[in-house]
Amino acid sequence: MGKQVVPESARRRRRPTKNGAVLSERLIVETALRMLAEHGGEGLTARRLGLALGADPSTLYRYFAGMDDLTLAIGAELVGRALEGWAPTGDWREDLRRLGLRIHGAYLAHPQAAVLTASRVTGRAEETAVDEAILAVLRTAGFPDPDAVRIYHVFIDQSLAFAALDAASLALPAAAREADERMWESAYARLSAASHPHIAATAGLLAARMNHSAYPAALEMLLDSAAAQLGRPAQLGRPARRAAAPGSES
Repeated sequence: MGKQVVPESARRRRRPTKNGAVLSERLIVETALRMLAEHGGEGLTARRLGLALGADPSTLYRYFAGMDDLTLAIGAELVGRALEGWAPTGDWREDLRRLGLRIHGAYLAHPQAAVLTASRVTGRAEETAVDEAILAVLRTAGFPDPDAVRIYHVFIDQSLAFAALDAASLALPAAAREADERMWESAYARLSAASHPHIAATAGLLAARMNHSAYPAALEMLLDSAAAQLGRPAQLGRPARRAAAPGSES
């Protein structure tokens, strides 16, 4: 069971750590981000973090209930950075495009942290602020609530899914990542038209595209779909009806 977090007013350290820093949640999160970049998820431990901060590891539990609580704070920090400098313009499509690219970019700026946090739901203020902003854009644009929620769901999951996928590639050791990137110009380009006619026909195009993120294109497809939906009757999210099996009653 995680330790109880001490209230902010009571947990402030009045004296600097051995490194001369005054502990705070933000300093701990920023130090954890740096450690993740250097050592990956497996290298982030309370002991190592305490050493980096010049503080006893037990001090961290005055700020966070445990390492998982710290992980959630890191995730909230990443998604919260997407809102820094962002403001709605009234053009819903452009607003969502910019926000989606900001979310994706905020995670890719810290790929090791993105791999660790992109799938988490933090419930923290930074995360709820982004969710509120997305829903505000959609509802203000005139999307009925069922459509607004459906599009929000796809929008945020798509942003985070691509962030996780692209971050995982960036987090690979350089040699492994470069080997993967060369594969499109080596193994794929050498496939014969007799055995793989469609790959052979598009090998040049594949080599030019596949080492770049598909997120911008996927985002445009989502926005196209949302624009086509605007003004139509609200979709309530019911699953499509399956076709009846042959010989069964409809």
